[in-house]
Amino acid sequence: MHGSSGVGHLVDRHPTVTPERLIEQLVPPPTFADVSFESYKPDPAEPTQAAAVQSCLQFCEQAVTRRAGKKKLFGKREVLQGVGLYLDGGFGVGKTHLLASSYYRLPEPKAFATFGELTQLAGVFGFVECIDLLGDYTVVCIDEFELDDPGNTTLISRMLSELVERGVSIAATSNTLPEQLGEGRFAVQDFLREIHTLARIFTSVRIDGPDYRHRDLPPAPDPPTDAEVSARAEGVEGATLDDFDALCAHLASMHPSRYLTLIEGVKAVFITGLHQIDDQAVALRLVSLTDRLYDAGIPVLASGAKVDTIFSDEMLAGGFRKKYLRATSRLLALTAAAQTGRTIT
Repeated sequence: MHGSSGVGHLVDRHPTVTPERLIEQLVPPPTFADVSFESYKPDPAEPTQAAAVQSCLQFCEQAVTRRAGKKKLFGKREVLQGVGLYLDGGFGVGKTHLLASSYYRLPEPKAFATFGELTQLAGVFGFVECIDLLGDYTVVCIDEFELDDPGNTTLISRMLSELVERGVSIAATSNTLPEQLGEGRFAVQDFLREIHTLARIFTSVRIDGPDYRHRDLPPAPDPPTDAEVSARAEGVEGATLDDFDALCAHLASMHPSRYLTLIEGVKAVFITGLHQIDDQAVALRLVSLTDRLYDAGIPVLASGAKVDTIFSDEMLAGGFRKKYLRATSRLLALTAAAQTGRTIT
């Protein structure tokens, strides 16, 4: 099929997500489908990385023990509280790799979710139902624990406290701001203060190192023209082509829990008319979509502004700074993949 009619558009997709599908999605993203502790390569110059592997292995042992409970007389078992592990470090030092490796090492039932997915789950199922649903799990792994929404943080903190009481262990990651690395563990303090009901169970493990996504990534390249983007989209089977403003409007029409289904089966995403965003709600939806694209390893090519200028300095100075920096880092990786044909790892 030739001509523009051959290229699909994300704005024409209207996905729905069932509660069952939400449960099925509680696994590591495709990018981390085959990782293990063995495939994690600690940087010899960063001893915290090798130490973190040992901490994760120890956590896995403890999680299994806690889930099994303590044997009492007459063969009954007493429920032991779960344990907690918090991996603290900057962008791209391998926290998600280690979190996913911990997930794979532990027995079913288990869950792996971003903080956003966990709040979506609580919204769809309800607080009490969520606890019943996850109460017999060995572990709940939470990637990118977010501290910028007090309401959600309190909700998830309460939910995790209940799960820990039932013997579920919790592993979490979060990002330290790049300029705060080595400046007194800000992220740990913020995390433990916000989840004070849980703080006593968490062991904090620091992982240092440069962002591996930037180790061989050049600065944002000059964007192609609209015509070049359209032509490239025509040549990729399973590609989508959308105008940036139309796509942002479409994202606003659905809950972010549907973004994963929105991009299902898409091989590459092409966007025209990229420009700087000054609306926080639009920016946060773009962050959610970027995370889903990155998790699925879907390359992105856009005309218009450079991808590292989408979030203004003013927005980067605000409370969602961590999210915007992470999204920029991931968009740079996805753009490099689109231009070089590399896969995202």
